Amino acid sequence: MNIDDDDDWADYARRLGIELNRARHRVGLTQEKLAYAAGLTRYHYQQLEKGESRPGKPANPSLRNILALAQALGVTLEELLPDDVPDLTEGR
Repeated sequence: MNIDDDDDWADYARRLGIELNRARHRVGLTQEKLAYAAGLTRYHYQQLEKGESRPGKPANPSLRNILALAQALGVTLEELLPDDVPDLTEGR
C-alpha cells in the first residue's frame, strides 16, 4: 500500500491535525512555542496541523514527533490520536 495514495490515511492525518490544533489552543500555546517545545520547526508543525507533509501529500509524522508533541501539550498519546484509526494492513 502506498500511504500517499490512501484516502483513509489522508483523512486520519487531517483529523490528527485538528486534534493538535485543539490541544494547542486548550493550553494556550502558539504554533511556534509548541513546535519549539517539541523540538520541531514551526513550518513542520504547521504542516502537521494541516495534515500534510507537502501540498497534496498526507502527513506521516514519526512516533518521536507525535510523542514529543503529546508531552509538550501535557496529554497522552491516546488523548492526542484520533479514534477510528485506518487499517494499514488492508490489501496485504
